[in-house]
Amino acid sequence: MLAIHPKPKPRLRSWHPPIVANLQTISSLPFKSRVFPATKTTSTLNESNETERSSAGKIKRLVLSKEGRTKLNSYPDREFYSYPRFVTHVDDGFISTLTNLYQEMLRPDSEILDLMSSWVSHLPKQAVYKRIVGHGLNAQELARNPRLDYFFVKDLNQDQKLELESSSFDAVLCTVSVQYLQQPEKVFAEVFRVLRPGGVFIVSFSNRLFYEKAISAWRDGTGYSRIQLVVQYFQCVEGFTQAEIIRKLPAAAAGPQQEKSPFSWIMRLLGLLSGSDPFYAVVAYKNFKPVYE
Repeated sequence: MLAIHPKPKPRLRSWHPPIVANLQTISSLPFKSRVFPATKTTSTLNESNETERSSAGKIKRLVLSKEGRTKLNSYPDREFYSYPRFVTHVDDGFISTLTNLYQEMLRPDSEILDLMSSWVSHLPKQAVYKRIVGHGLNAQELARNPRLDYFFVKDLNQDQKLELESSSFDAVLCTVSVQYLQQPEKVFAEVFRVLRPGGVFIVSFSNRLFYEKAISAWRDGTGYSRIQLVVQYFQCVEGFTQAEIIRKLPAAAAGPQQEKSPFSWIMRLLGLLSGSDPFYAVVAYKNFKPVYE
């Protein structure tokens, strides 16, 4: 049985997000449902909606090959993350851009699942959300995160099933961690299941990574190919809207050959590569159709 750990936190004041003018995003309410009179109902429409609902969330195709899922370090991820790392894995520019994106896209009073989280979630400090549930591999890190109301520990490379109710979250976040998923198709399908209709899934990442724990398809890629890989993760699950890509590249970012180098992550951590972290995010909503009754 999955252990869900509650966390008390102080009550914050009410907050409403301002408009971020210089960030390319999409509206947090892209769909409007319309109410139709009962006299317009037909059995054909009902059958069509039942078909759409039954196929939604299914995996249409596999994105990764067997080789693409492999890691250099094949030991269980729970061992690799057995000790806490109270550090940020991206720079201040990335964090600021991500916080602004969350401020723009997440509605107050939302229920949020912070997938593959740690001791910090990068959410706007003043924002008040109804509930935030965190997931990760290190309980000490998650217990230290002040934004989480609850958290649970689970290795998604061993078991992709989220022991959470269907349609129970307005938003799911995955920050600088998607590169470690060996079964991303199943994880994205589970995210679809736990999202409410119209809910948003925000996946953000940079060119930093634990090289030995990232999957081969990610290690061998570039910034552009990694974006397209995450887009395909969304596309392989029936029912997600067209993925939106958000990019913010620093002026002095590393070139494609530097970025692809197997030693680039070490050089970045040692400060030997110039420029700040590029910001990438791929966003999609759980599509829905108006239900005719």
